[in-house]
Amino acid sequence: MGERMDLKALFEPKSVAVIGASSNPMKIGHKVLNNILLGKYHGKVYPVNLKGGRILGLDVFKRVTDIDDTIDLGIIIVPASSVFDVVQDCAKVGTKFLIIISSGFSEVGNREEEERIVGFAKEHGMRVLGPNVFGIYSANASLNAAFGPSKILPGKIAIITQSGALGGGMIGKSAVNTIGLSAVVSVGNKADLQEADLIRYFKDDKRTKVILMYIEGVKEGRRLIKVLKEVPEDKHVVVIKSGRSKRGALAAASHTGSLAGSDAVFSGICEQCGILRAENIEEAFTWAETFSEMPIVEGDNTVIITNGGGLGVMCADACEKHGVPLMDDSATLNRIFKDVMPDFGSTRNPIDLTGEADAKVYRVTLEKALDNESISAVLALYCETALFDAKSMRDALVDSYRRYKNNKPLLFSLFGGEGVEKVMQDLRKKGIQVFDNVYDASSSLGAVYKRRNYLLEQRKTRRYERIRINLEKIKEVIEKASREDRTMLLPNEAKKVMEIAGISVPKWKVAKSMDEAVRFAEEIGYPVVLKIVSEDIVHKTDAGGVALDLETKMEVIDAYQAIVKSCRTRFPKARIRGVEVCEMIPKGVETIVGGTHDPSFGPVTMFGLGGIYVEVLKDVSFRAAPLTRLDAWKMVSSINTYPILLGVRGEKRKDIEGIVDVLL
Repeated sequence: MGERMDLKALFEPKSVAVIGASSNPMKIGHKVLNNILLGKYHGKVYPVNLKGGRILGLDVFKRVTDIDDTIDLGIIIVPASSVFDVVQDCAKVGTKFLIIISSGFSEVGNREEEERIVGFAKEHGMRVLGPNVFGIYSANASLNAAFGPSKILPGKIAIITQSGALGGGMIGKSAVNTIGLSAVVSVGNKADLQEADLIRYFKDDKRTKVILMYIEGVKEGRRLIKVLKEVPEDKHVVVIKSGRSKRGALAAASHTGSLAGSDAVFSGICEQCGILRAENIEEAFTWAETFSEMPIVEGDNTVIITNGGGLGVMCADACEKHGVPLMDDSATLNRIFKDVMPDFGSTRNPIDLTGEADAKVYRVTLEKALDNESISAVLALYCETALFDAKSMRDALVDSYRRYKNNKPLLFSLFGGEGVEKVMQDLRKKGIQVFDNVYDASSSLGAVYKRRNYLLEQRKTRRYERIRINLEKIKEVIEKASREDRTMLLPNEAKKVMEIAGISVPKWKVAKSMDEAVRFAEEIGYPVVLKIVSEDIVHKTDAGGVALDLETKMEVIDAYQAIVKSCRTRFPKARIRGVEVCEMIPKGVETIVGGTHDPSFGPVTMFGLGGIYVEVLKDVSFRAAPLTRLDAWKMVSSINTYPILLGVRGEKRKDIEGIVDVLL
């Protein structure tokens, strides 16, 4: 049906059949039907159950084929063994989309039946969500076709979740925190419809401003990357990815049949696509809520306004941690706030109004900050004091938020007792985000800045550069290794590939005898390096297969003999093809550039600290190929040891441009 299929009939169906509807309130089939009716769905609803009768005031059809109407959406809640028969019936009445809530498929090893169902559905013009899902909610149709909570507030956040239970929990949490949702979709086993398909719908949906995803594993990662890069600037994607650890990956496989994939690769893809990866659900929710209500920040001058010095200091620490730039123009700050500042207060950022500040002072101070064009964002903090008046403070914060919410980011963080908690509850009921922890507030504003920075970088960057490489020559090298039944290239072959690609390498030759090693060393020029050449010896240093900084003929002879003897002793069955004689490069910082084929995202490029410590420190970054020049620069600058490349303690800056060229 094509990648750009229309999902309107899934999210805005005119008719829904609940196949497996039940009169038993303890059954999923009853809960789904009841939620549809309670949600005041706009279209027609048809309960289906072999027993017939009436459920919740509606006539029940024994089979889908008994319904004299076109069915846009069929929701299947029957035992796994009966699902295929139901799918066949749905095909007969021209059903467009199927949501298979039933479990018992690939998540328990029953992949063959799952593939049979999806294959048949596609052949008959139907698309499948699931199986093993909890259903769907769509504010566009007032449709709550899930067995989660009944109360869902319409709003701007779309949730895509691979876990049904988490999806239900997120619906409940959103209701408690007065967070509105545009949609909730459970994807389960992702046998057909996947995140990429749903994001393609949400990126064009006028109601949706934020897409919040919980992912355990990714299928067809290249397609996901493509659609993520198509998300417009005024929409934002927040993701929680589980399966970071070995235990987590195993749990994901047993939960939804997912392959968790490399966590480091996934993080790199998020950076590359401007996706905000949260550590946990709480963080993801706060970020999503912030993005759903706040405009993107325009400048780099955030101001902290507080009545407590300690709270302000903590917030300043949190801002540095989360990448929130604070305004440090003391002269401008003094000019803006001197009229509201007591003699013992501080106009340095944080702006400390002191414990004497009441609601009126707060209101005026916020107005000054929010009206001033040089201030980009405001973090308004309040500690309860003896002067605290709940109603006045609430009214001041509500008024400030409503007047300025579309102009620049304004985040509140309040700390205190029962009165403060009451104010926070009142603010949340009015749809105003408020934090009880300055670190959470700073984290959310940091996410806004991170997204802003990504958008600015993308506007400035060039597209993919055209790089010409003689691929036929490279294929010849690879085919030779393949004919010899090898899965890896020998060092000399790898150097040949790099030379063909235009990457400079040290002078080198492979010696088959000690005499050749001496002659090659003198041709190349001392000092030289000797390395064993064998597909059976990967870690050459551990095998005694490397000798460095050889400066004379005798040193080459001794090293050649020692290398061959050591490798034959430790790896008696190894195929030794010779000893590489290589130019000794002056001491510097070793880095590593590599590529691999990720099971989820396909070809990916890796960069990091090199040498013998690469597998220990694992200070590496990943991006999906192909790369833009900006992607390559971000890869280099994102490793922890990047300051070493910039030069430390008087050292010269390393050739970072050269690294970028190699990555490209």
